[in-house]
Amino acid sequence: MRPSWLTAGLYAGGFLGPFGGGVVTAMLPELGVAFGVSAGAASASLTVYMIPFAALMLVSGTYGERWGARRTVVLAYVVYTAASLCCALADSEALFLAGRAVQGAANAFTTPLLLSAVAAVTPPERLGRALGWFASMQAAGQTFSPMVGGLAAELSWRWAFAGVAAVSAVLAVLGVPQGRSAERPSLRSAWRPRVLRSGFVAMACWGCLGGLSFLVSLRLADGFELGAGARGALLTGFGVCGLLTARAVGRAVDRFGSTRCVLVGAFVGGALVVSVGLLPWLPGIALAWALAGAATQLMLVGLNALVLTSHGGNRGGAVSVVQSLRFLGGALSPAALVPVYHLSHGAAFVLPAVVLAISAPVVLPRSP
Repeated sequence: MRPSWLTAGLYAGGFLGPFGGGVVTAMLPELGVAFGVSAGAASASLTVYMIPFAALMLVSGTYGERWGARRTVVLAYVVYTAASLCCALADSEALFLAGRAVQGAANAFTTPLLLSAVAAVTPPERLGRALGWFASMQAAGQTFSPMVGGLAAELSWRWAFAGVAAVSAVLAVLGVPQGRSAERPSLRSAWRPRVLRSGFVAMACWGCLGGLSFLVSLRLADGFELGAGARGALLTGFGVCGLLTARAVGRAVDRFGSTRCVLVGAFVGGALVVSVGLLPWLPGIALAWALAGAATQLMLVGLNALVLTSHGGNRGGAVSVVQSLRFLGGALSPAALVPVYHLSHGAAFVLPAVVLAISAPVVLPRSP
């Protein structure tokens, strides 16, 4: 039987990744003051984390499978700990940003291998529930990182990075189940058409649904003149709903199948995005955006289960490519939709809904 502390370490690792990435969101003014730059310039700390994180995941899962999951993840946590301490002790913006970039690079070597390890220790008939647990921890990290970072910044923003370093050091000790592929996996095995098709749907999911908080924020400011605090509170509903429903979503994936759940999530999510863009009633917008968090989980858990059950001998590499394309969609979304928003507020919400409705049934591979 797998030790419970080892299983808990897998899920805690799912929490750490999005938490460490988003912890700076609420402390940008304090970072600007500390390094003598504007809060806008301090937002580069988000970008320099995400770029190496998304780019390296194109290959990190495959190389992690080659080197062995436990060895790779432990080393990545050690590097993450060192990078977090670098951020906590940084006396210049350049050093701080370098630490953030290394954090993102190290996280690229943990997230896909943790997902692979969850699949390796879980019976196939319960995989959806296990991935639902993992998704709930990721949603918790994403949801609560701004709040925890903001509270830490009330004393000193450096304490937030000291805490992240302590958690990652503990996770390095826990590690993950030892595993190495029987064969030396190739990058080609992770770039199979089936994996790429799932990745493109994940890109549409995050670019047209999960990553639209910037667009919702613009609508709330322009249409309802909400302040930053009120906008932040309303946007948090997305993560809270995703957190609360992830386990139920996992059970649905086990019962009804990955493909059906992804398609339902795409159609329901598209309808909710249109509602957020067109409803004139603020409580209705808040409810629609919160429910979009559940629709996003339905798509992401279904996609992860679909890939992890048809990995072709390179489970970590396959899910790594899908996750990389997912975050690429989020990076491209503002550049694609903000100009549309300035032309027509409604069209900026209808367009991603149409992309979701078309891409999911056309591109998504069927369950094996």
